[in-house]
Amino acid sequence: MHYSAYHSVDVVNGEGTRCTLFVSGCEHACKGCYNQSTWRADAGHLYIQALEDQIIADLNDERIKRRGLTLSGGDPLHPVNIKTILQLVKRVRCECPTKDIWLWSGYQLDELNEQQMQIIKLVDVLIDGKFEQDKVDPTLLWRGSSNQVVHRFKRE
Repeated sequence: MHYSAYHSVDVVNGEGTRCTLFVSGCEHACKGCYNQSTWRADAGHLYIQALEDQIIADLNDERIKRRGLTLSGGDPLHPVNIKTILQLVKRVRCECPTKDIWLWSGYQLDELNEQQMQIIKLVDVLIDGKFEQDKVDPTLLWRGSSNQVVHRFKRE
């Protein structure tokens, strides 16, 4: 998997102070996308174990209280990202059990396959749906266009 950016402190992409990973790879090619540089699956940097270790360390760092992890992109649910994202969210659940996980995807919840759903079962918030430029609404919280849906899940 590749990623375009990692922010160890982010207050924009989800509730509270967060760690945010922008992955590479997106097949939606939404007109007006603000992050077109992430569309190619091999764009940016190679995701390595050291980055995953840093994400876990940052989430557990008591000096800067972080509410959780945000996964965006590109698309974290792109087929090329599934294995690595699943590994990461499982690790966050195990090593950072009090942290929440937010995920943005152009795929809609009702069209996800079994592998993608394994990830969704471990996240707290999914913002789904392609960005649609003709439905842009700057007043929406966490969404760029009105067709996108914020799903909040209760984890067991």
